[in-house]
Parts: sequence; C-alpha cells; structure tokens
Amino acid sequence: MSDKQSQLFGMNTLATRAGQERSAEGEHSELIFASSSYVFKNAAEAAARFAGDSVGNIYSRFTNPTVRVFEQRLAAMEKGERCIATSSGMGAILSTVLGLLKTGDHIVSSRSIFGTSVSLFSNILPKYGINTTFVDLTDYEDWQNAITPETKLLFLETPSNPLTEIVDIKKIADIAHEHKTLLIVDNCFCTPSLQLPLTLGADIVIHSATKYLDGQGRCIGGAIVGSDAILSDDIYTFLRTGGTTMSPFNAWVFLKGLETLSIRMRAHCENALQIADWLDNQKSVEKVYFPGLKSHPQHELAKTQQSGFGGVVSFEVKGNKSNAWQLIDSVNIFSITANLGDTKSTITHPATTTHHRLTEKQQIEAGIHPNLIRLSVGLEDVSDLISALDQVLRK
Repeated sequence: MSDKQSQLFGMNTLATRAGQERSAEGEHSELIFASSSYVFKNAAEAAARFAGDSVGNIYSRFTNPTVRVFEQRLAAMEKGERCIATSSGMGAILSTVLGLLKTGDHIVSSRSIFGTSVSLFSNILPKYGINTTFVDLTDYEDWQNAITPETKLLFLETPSNPLTEIVDIKKIADIAHEHKTLLIVDNCFCTPSLQLPLTLGADIVIHSATKYLDGQGRCIGGAIVGSDAILSDDIYTFLRTGGTTMSPFNAWVFLKGLETLSIRMRAHCENALQIADWLDNQKSVEKVYFPGLKSHPQHELAKTQQSGFGGVVSFEVKGNKSNAWQLIDSVNIFSITANLGDTKSTITHPATTTHHRLTEKQQIEAGIHPNLIRLSVGLEDVSDLISALDQVLRK
C-alpha cells in the first residue's frame, strides 16, 4: 500500500495493511528481519548507502524492514508523513528533545504528565542546559505567560496521566505557532483510534507503544510521528547515532497489536465508562476522574476532540494512603502493576509508583493525592470487574 493509497482507506484497513511489502516468498504475515546488518552488491553500493545517495538497508540500529513497516503503518494511522520507532516511550521523548534542542533552549510542559517525564524534564535535561517551566494543563493563559524567546517546545499529554484532564489541542497549537514553537502531544491514552493530534495542529505525536499499541503487555517500545521535515534531520540523526532503537521482534509484536487496536479501544472505552459510572455512585469514593462522565470538567471537549473516552479511570477513595493500599491489596482480578493498556485490567497507586519520584510539592501541584488509585480497565467481563471492586468497597 503506497502513501497515496493509504489516504483513501479507513483506520482499520490501515491498521492491518499499511506499510507491508511482501517478499518473493509471498508471506501473508509480515516478516521479522532478524539481522543486524545487510550485504551490499559491491563497495560502490555500500558507499552510496552510507553517503545517503542510495536508499536501502545499512544497519539495524537505524534501518530494518520490520521496524520500517511498523513506522509506515503508525504514520498512516496518525495522518503523519513519517514515524521513527524507538526503544521505549521515554526513548521517544528523549530522542525528540535532544534531537531538536541545544543548551539554552527552553520547554514549556504541562505538569500533568507521566512521572518519569517530569523527572526527565526536571532532573536530567537541566544538566545539559535545557530547562522546563511546568504549567497547569488547562490554563491557557498560564501557557502563554510561560513562553519565553528561548522556548522551542510545548509538551503535553491529553488525556493526562492519571487524572484524565483534557486540553484543547487546537488552542494550544495556535499558542505554540504564534510563538514559533513546536507542539508535542503524547497520545498514549487515546492512540490514533480515538484521537488524531496532528490533524488538530500538533507538530509531533509521541507514543509509548508499550501500552495500547501492543495491548497485551508483551514488549517495550515507543514512536515519534510528524512531518518529514521535522523528523528527518535532527531527530533521525539522534536515533541513528544515539541508538534508541526498536528491535525487529518488538516491531513485529506491535504490528500485530495495531491490527486489533480499534476493536480493543472500543471495548476498553465501554468497560471503563461502566466502571466510572458505578464508582461515581459509591459512598466510599470521594471523586472519580474519567472524561466520559458528565461531571468531568472537560467532558464536552472530550466529546468533540476524541471519538472515545479511553480506558483509564482514576478515583480517590475516602481516607488516606493506607485506605488506598488496602483496596489495592484486597481487590481480585485487577493486577497490581504500574503498566496500562493491557487486555488485563491493572490497578496502581500513582503517588508511590508512577509518580513516586516527584517531590511532595510536585505531587500536590499535579493533583496526585495519597488516596488516589488508577485503573487501566481491560477486556474482562465488566460485571466481574465491578463485582471485584464492590466486594472491597463495601468493607
């Protein structure tokens, strides 16, 4: 399927067909090219490949046919021109930032992001002279005021992790472009099945392929999607040299995940909405965070910006950390793990897992309270999931 052909097809067709070029063997499923290097016909061809004068495989750190199929497929699904696959979601963020920025540059980021992303921006990048100002995700004036002449990137997650806050991507994109900066959107929670940030004005989309793109908790990987002009030079050069590379096997696993992505996301959304509705009516629950609830402050925005509300539900149980831990330890079916996006439902305590490296002040600013619990709602029978929660909450 060529790039021009991919523009004619729907999401599910792209998820199963885009990017594949069959070999002479006529295989139906994509091949895993388990090779670190490639043979050239002669010295002249090798020289042309390394010089960039000839297109073809060189070394699997930066050119591998299986990885390339994944990149082309995800780019088509995200309505982007190019994708660069990486070793992890954090590898995708690191490759983007270090590829595009230099000492003295500045980032404005939502404070409502994954805890490790906060640590990268707060603790690692300042060592290289790249500083970050954190702002309230939904305070558009806060975004405007934080931008300086040195600002090069705006970074956000929507929905945010773990409070599922929603921001108007188009409005933030307009702010970014007014100041000649790039907008990066982490689309991990929605995936292209539910949200297309590039069509709303974002310049780069980041993925932790580890989550919903895989969908079964099997592999670690990440991806960067955007225009060829933005990704081709500095970001690709960083990956080629820095080696934040996706393995061929992991790329193949993610390809299989993409084939069922839309079906799975619909089921995640349906189960999550039922659980959020149920939690919202429990006396032992103080607050539920889920954009599918009418009480969510950005519910109407989510309805227009997304085609579904996602599979992550967070809630605050009455009490403190010990009450939250007691619930987590007592509930069955849900797996106690900080990962999300699996077919299996998971449960975690953000303050002591995903966001534990944040200072107490940073946790308070981000709304990560000691009684907060995050659910990644899987594909089990939703009645069983609700029953498991009910047995514990009634106590």
